[in-house]
Amino acid sequence: MNYLYLTLNLGSLLVPFIFTFHPKLKFYKLWKPLLIGIIVSMLIFIPWDVIFTMKGIWGFNKGYFLGITLFSLPIEEWLFFICIPYACVFTHYALLYYFPNLKLSIGLTKTMSYLFVLILIIISFYNYYKWYTLINFSLAALLLTIVINKNIALLRHFYLTFLVMLIPFFIVNGILTGSFIENEVVWYNNLENLNIRIFTIPIEDIVYAFTLILLNLVIMTLLETNTKQTSK
Repeated sequence: MNYLYLTLNLGSLLVPFIFTFHPKLKFYKLWKPLLIGIIVSMLIFIPWDVIFTMKGIWGFNKGYFLGITLFSLPIEEWLFFICIPYACVFTHYALLYYFPNLKLSIGLTKTMSYLFVLILIIISFYNYYKWYTLINFSLAALLLTIVINKNIALLRHFYLTFLVMLIPFFIVNGILTGSFIENEVVWYNNLENLNIRIFTIPIEDIVYAFTLILLNLVIMTLLETNTKQTSK
């Protein structure tokens, strides 16, 4: 079972990587901006991960990873921030290729976004002593506020593509948090979160995934826009 976390990472990456070279999708052409997006997101999420692990806010079951660690994190956790964003960003672009009209209206997108930001801020304010909730929801609110004002077009698509991403998310993250297996791969100190779970998944994990993937897409679209402007 010590290969479980590695298997989940590589399994998440397998199909998207194979179809990366599909003659219509040609997702490999986006490798450069995606790589930059992954690096930037890791610069934020890895230090956060290390600190939370060291403080016991969450941790990892040694029975489910190879035992190789870097800065207190299993090597599989580092791979998580490569494999999962790759798979999710691929899903986003693939869906938009085949369903280019998959988007919400500007008005609905703005209304949903401002409501989401408000909810995140209120929950963070009333749970300021719960570190996973506070940091997670605050970062999501900040990122959303920026994207609302700078790239509302991205959100029009992302809200819908993220709903599709939630299907594999519930499978993979469900296993990581203890669904279908004897013990969880990743454990949480429930004093540091809302202790609200969907199946075995803390509600914070959904916001965490939302922010991680959106951040990668924001960086990629920014780089793509700058490239197009430079080439003119």
